[in-house]
Amino acid sequence: MKMLQLNFEKGWGGGERQTLYNMLGFRNAGYEVSLLCRKNSPLAQRSTAAGFQTFSFSNIFSVVFFLAFRCRKYNVMHAQASHILTYAVITKFFHRAKIIFTRRIVNAPKGAITKWKYSFADEIVVISEAVKEVIENFIGRKTELISDVCIKRELDIYRAGKLIEGLNISKDAFVIGTTTSLTKIKAPLVMLEAIRMIFEKNRNLVFLHFGSGDLENDMKRKIDEYQLRDVYYLTGFKENVEDFFSILDMFAMSSVLEGLGSSVLDAFMYNVPVVTTDAGGLAELVEGGRGVLCKKNSAESLADGMERLISHPEAIGPMVEKAYNYVTAHHSLEHITKQYTDLIDELSAK
Repeated sequence: MKMLQLNFEKGWGGGERQTLYNMLGFRNAGYEVSLLCRKNSPLAQRSTAAGFQTFSFSNIFSVVFFLAFRCRKYNVMHAQASHILTYAVITKFFHRAKIIFTRRIVNAPKGAITKWKYSFADEIVVISEAVKEVIENFIGRKTELISDVCIKRELDIYRAGKLIEGLNISKDAFVIGTTTSLTKIKAPLVMLEAIRMIFEKNRNLVFLHFGSGDLENDMKRKIDEYQLRDVYYLTGFKENVEDFFSILDMFAMSSVLEGLGSSVLDAFMYNVPVVTTDAGGLAELVEGGRGVLCKKNSAESLADGMERLISHPEAIGPMVEKAYNYVTAHHSLEHITKQYTDLIDELSAK
């Protein structure tokens, strides 16, 4: 089975990490896997380093030419973003491969052209029930739910400790953190407001925000206004951010829109208790006692959820055990890859 993965995004986010994970899984399953991606992107670099045949281009015209005239050998194309799906579809007459599209975002798609290109995908995969509902309402056909992979690795504890040391954070501090961008849909200002509320009762608290975005200046102004410079730290984007889970006493998310929330899976994997809003797929992840669920767009609800966990440390052990058992059973590379290969087998038999 020859497969071409397609992801033309510029940066390195959850979708790009999942693309690489999927490639590793398919290779382990015996597939011959190649990647089409953007030239000089982090994904291109990591794919090459992992030993995959990597076709990278700087413009979309080269992509179209490649798909139309150099891809007849592939049985399956797996598009990992809506933008690149367009070009897989418009060249389908030439390459004739089966097209699988994985939709990771919960935003409702719009327009006749989008609906048209979705109709030419042989299978549409969604990563959560929240995304499934949105997409099926839009396209009027069934989708396949196959979630994200979470792979445990050895954390660089020294690196994480150096960050704490550099920020002059007390070793006795209760450290809460998040790994989300400073953008509207992640609602960082709601998180800041919640931390301000908690800090009034828990002076031993610090918050580490790993991520960047267009709300950074707004966040800095509010942090200064609340006099929380030594409490709420904007650390910026960090490579291998999972290393910093080793210093967290709690992981929190304030998103108002979330397809799944793969960083919550990381928290599960590294035994960090989770407090999150009920946005999209986040609610699915923490159900069954795997985390504390709060109302989105409510600093009061988020603060209350974190405060409850701080006040009842005896609840943390059973919670992280449930979360760890869940993520290792349902989000392992082997489990997710098996779901994809079963789907491809069904598709090939049609």
